[in-house]
Amino acid sequence: MVTTETLEIGYLVSGPQDGVPVVLLHGFPYDPRSYPEVAALLPEARVIMPYLRGYGPTRFRSAQTPRSGQQAALGHDLLQLLDGLGIARAVVGGYDWGGRAACIVAALHPERVIGLVTVGGYNIQDIAGTAEPESPARERAKWYQHYLQTELGRRGLRENREELCRLLWRDWSPTWADVDAEFARSAPSLHNPDFVDVVVHSYRHRYGNAPGDPAYQHLEDRLASRPPITVPTVSLTPDSDGFLIGTPRDDRERFTGPFRGEPLAGVGHNPPQEQPASFAAAVRSLLSSGP
Repeated sequence: MVTTETLEIGYLVSGPQDGVPVVLLHGFPYDPRSYPEVAALLPEARVIMPYLRGYGPTRFRSAQTPRSGQQAALGHDLLQLLDGLGIARAVVGGYDWGGRAACIVAALHPERVIGLVTVGGYNIQDIAGTAEPESPARERAKWYQHYLQTELGRRGLRENREELCRLLWRDWSPTWADVDAEFARSAPSLHNPDFVDVVVHSYRHRYGNAPGDPAYQHLEDRLASRPPITVPTVSLTPDSDGFLIGTPRDDRERFTGPFRGEPLAGVGHNPPQEQPASFAAAVRSLLSSGP
């Protein structure tokens, strides 16, 4: 555990104390078990795998703190984790919510980032753009986000969280043979007392249906400009992600530093757990810059 100004953050850790720091972040509705096989392939690195707010042992320090799931909060948590662990610079990476947090810190605090591994390109939300409809296929894939705008959705997530989240795992990783067994291992992390509130707030805030935590408004203002990412980046593009519907853009124009895009054949929404060797190779390619 590490204490930050807002959270007690639980994390898994692997590798030598003096290894190059690597922080790998999971998405919704997963947990750090996405990464142990990746970490095992990086024995030279000090790999930190935190539980995001609302997951596993991570807890808010105060009952009065809003249970925000907005993107600025996730980015702030990553920065606070680095500070709490005394890490000046790290390779950061992730997918889904975790990829968003990594992209935010890479964009706003490049001096803290050696390199970035992101799944699906530029993951900083265009909140203003959510007012515009997407294709019917994309809107259908986001059914759960629309469901969570309602109080029925909040109740459904609270009362059926494992059934709902298992369904998302299956839909988003249709080629992953071990999906049910791996979900069962991660499911306990979804029973954090703040999980439902954080998740519901995340999806309502991005659609303008819930106010953000005022503590993060200055960060949201900066993110609204869609800042470029200048640090060395590897963008992984899975071709079998049931959520992204086909091959997503890598948003190349948003990356102004060294950049490499890599397709992942036969991989769904959770690349580090579905194809750990490819994810580890992407991380290793960024380690040479050192801490």
